Amino acid sequence: MSTAALELHGICKRYGAVKANEAVDLRVEAGTVHALVGENGAGKSTLMKIAYGHVQPDEGRIVIKGQESRKHSAATAIARGIGMVHQHFMLVKPLTVAENAVLGREPTRAGGVLLDLERAERELLELSQRFGLDVDPHARIEDLSVGQQQRVEILKVLYQGCDVLILDEPTAVLTPGEVRDLFEVLRGLVKDGMTIVLITHKLDEVLAIAGHVTVMRRGKVVTELDGGPALRAEDIARAMVGRPVLARVEKTPAKPGEEVLSVKDLHLSGSRGLPAVRGVSFTVRAGEIVGIAGVEGNGQTELVEALIGLRPVERGKIGLRGHDITTASVYDRYAAGIGHVPEDRHDRALVLDYSIRDNLILGQQQSFCRGAGLLDSKRIHDYADKLVEAFEIRPPNPDLAAGGLSGGNQQKVVVARELSRSQPALLICAQPTRGVDIGAIESIHRRMVEARDSGLAVLLVSAELSELDALSDRLLVVYKGKIVGELEAADLATDEARERCGALMTGARVSAAVEAVAPDVAPAVAPDSPAPASEANTP
Repeated sequence: MSTAALELHGICKRYGAVKANEAVDLRVEAGTVHALVGENGAGKSTLMKIAYGHVQPDEGRIVIKGQESRKHSAATAIARGIGMVHQHFMLVKPLTVAENAVLGREPTRAGGVLLDLERAERELLELSQRFGLDVDPHARIEDLSVGQQQRVEILKVLYQGCDVLILDEPTAVLTPGEVRDLFEVLRGLVKDGMTIVLITHKLDEVLAIAGHVTVMRRGKVVTELDGGPALRAEDIARAMVGRPVLARVEKTPAKPGEEVLSVKDLHLSGSRGLPAVRGVSFTVRAGEIVGIAGVEGNGQTELVEALIGLRPVERGKIGLRGHDITTASVYDRYAAGIGHVPEDRHDRALVLDYSIRDNLILGQQQSFCRGAGLLDSKRIHDYADKLVEAFEIRPPNPDLAAGGLSGGNQQKVVVARELSRSQPALLICAQPTRGVDIGAIESIHRRMVEARDSGLAVLLVSAELSELDALSDRLLVVYKGKIVGELEAADLATDEARERCGALMTGARVSAAVEAVAPDVAPAVAPDSPAPASEANTP
């Protein structure tokens, strides 16, 4: 029998009446990639936070490499070789790679008086070269791409001497090329003797790299599956959701109508006053979904902020149904028919201390008033109950605070509210399924298509190329604040075309990539001459 790197026995964790984990047993074999999958709220992250020592279980035992860990804590976990890379990176951006890696365990010299950063830099460079991470210890975090920052997080774990690596949704913000590079790194780590626990909802990635799969549903382990050619995504999805799940969005060809959104020669500044959007022009018509593809940090956030009125326009015009809204307020834009699913649900979409019920009517309270401006409690209760059931928000209690929900269920609240508004003309969705499980993704995608078919204009900004491929009727590719290609849905039908689209997203031979995918579309930047780093919002 092979050696287990990590064993969890009878793990229980409750938050009030909610059972996050219920008598969970998990065995992770040493030297393997073990995928942990399940819907939002299934208990995956809670279970791994318990393994890492961030959360204490109410019941159960934790066994690391054959020895039970009593009084388990994060310090204990790290000391015994367990490291975790969280979905939201824990890096100090103004500091260098080496300075981030040594935080909390700074090497010293001269009898412990002076910081020996040079030794740390040498050790980190050796680790980086050994495992193919390609990270410069002297580089500042703020100058690195998202994919490089993730490598820094892995390097931190290796520097701590850990040989069991827990990754929580590691590919959420990576391009297809960066995902491939990450998986090559992970395979190299396993070959060198490390153990990987992968928390993910992307089933194609599970099939690509996992040797064993544990599926959780509602706090319990429902099945264990072996990886390999016989494993099918449909089997994993059925186990996760408890019913068959459509692998692809079912939609008829779009029937575009009148122009709803018009953006002309838009120029915007980003952080530190650097150009973020440079001369962008496009339209979105009623009855179509226009997708925007690009590596995060290439002007998408600033563009969405300008469209909804949160960022001033330096130059250019924004029109909505023929009316100039370039300088209109956020309130006036919502009143004119703009709905918005923000990319950051905490900062822009939810009041975490408010109940689910209250969050579901934010921005439209006047629609739920009766005489003298009083809120109609019965209407609000009925409305919230209906949305909680329709969008499968868990726990299904509208009186719970939004801050107590898992990230995916918080996203369901936001999407439910924005998709259920009374007939907006334009729906702007930024990362609408980030951190959302496959069952909810299916539901959200279906509702976005229904919104399109009912006559809404939909603008979709996503880091998920598969999502853009499935939903977009037209696809705009942005790189360093410019549109570098426009593709029709049919142009994304093959894997080769999607790879070329991924190349466009990273600025690799922009002209050649566009010519290969859509010969009739002229690139918005000159071939092989991307904008200098000093002129864009990201390096």
